[in-house]
Amino acid sequence: MKMKGYAMLGIGRTGWIEKEVPACGPLDAIVRPIAVSPCTSDIHTVWEGAIGERTDMILGHEAVGEIVEVGSLVKDLKVGEKVIVPAITPDWGSREAQGGYAMHSGGMLSGWKFSNFKDGVFAEYFHVNEADANLARLPRGLDPACAVMLSDMVPTGLHGAELADVQYGDSVCVVGIGPVGLMSVAGAALRGAGRLFAVGSRSVCLEAARSYGATDLINYRHGDIVTQIMDKTGGQGVDKVIIAGGDNDTFIQAVTMVKPGGRIGNVNYLGAGDFVRVPRVEWGCGMGHKTIAGGLMPGGRLRMEKLAALLVNGRLDTSRLLTHRFQGFEHLEEALLLMKDKPRDLIKPVVLL
Repeated sequence: MKMKGYAMLGIGRTGWIEKEVPACGPLDAIVRPIAVSPCTSDIHTVWEGAIGERTDMILGHEAVGEIVEVGSLVKDLKVGEKVIVPAITPDWGSREAQGGYAMHSGGMLSGWKFSNFKDGVFAEYFHVNEADANLARLPRGLDPACAVMLSDMVPTGLHGAELADVQYGDSVCVVGIGPVGLMSVAGAALRGAGRLFAVGSRSVCLEAARSYGATDLINYRHGDIVTQIMDKTGGQGVDKVIIAGGDNDTFIQAVTMVKPGGRIGNVNYLGAGDFVRVPRVEWGCGMGHKTIAGGLMPGGRLRMEKLAALLVNGRLDTSRLLTHRFQGFEHLEEALLLMKDKPRDLIKPVVLL
């Protein structure tokens, strides 16, 4: 049986294609999407060729859906149930998963399967490996448009706060406040940050950052962000930095503004360039105890269930991210191009199906 999907045709090219509906393995599930959202990662993949050439690969890795088929060894989930689909779907029996890094199961970044190693979720149907371990039931009453932020934006943003090891009372700077950065702001606040700086330029994002807990807003169009941070901290810098935007040279600013003994957590997908530069003197000539940690978000059912609990119990409100809502499969291209062009009123688009 054929299905339609919106795909990367090659670097710099996208379009609608037809493919066979994927087969369901014994541990797996086939899911029909009911809410999807494009991501800046899709933009890096298509227009920067960040992961290399991909031909006729269906895009998308953020979805809430309804199960239409389960494999013979799936024990818990059933056809007809609505589920949150994480962007990262590890192979849980892998050596990497047993070592505590399931997101790298099968090799670095290989837990990221959708629109990387296999077709993504911008299709009438998509395949999920190890369904019992990788799908979480959609809590009753939770808006699928809000829940789709749990696929990637929430876990990636909160992982930034984890990588930076934000502690009670820490001064924290979040660089880049798109949807992931905004969730890093929210994550730092949830983990007890004291003074919380948010770096961006678009007013819609700056206002959202304030609502998620930022105490100070830094506009990079108004001057060097390191100078602004140092001015506001009396030359001390900050305890922790979370990089959720910028480019390869953003690490120069992060290393410069973080205190000795501080920690930098990076969740920014670096889509271009060959090297990341670290300033020698500002890094204490290699001995400043300034730690840089970069990581792909964890996946899996348990993680999704815990993050969903934040929404269900009013600890986190993802509706503030949703600036553009579309109804109908035909709007996928329009939503994707919004993420490419980033108009000033955009945070995140969602397409309901």
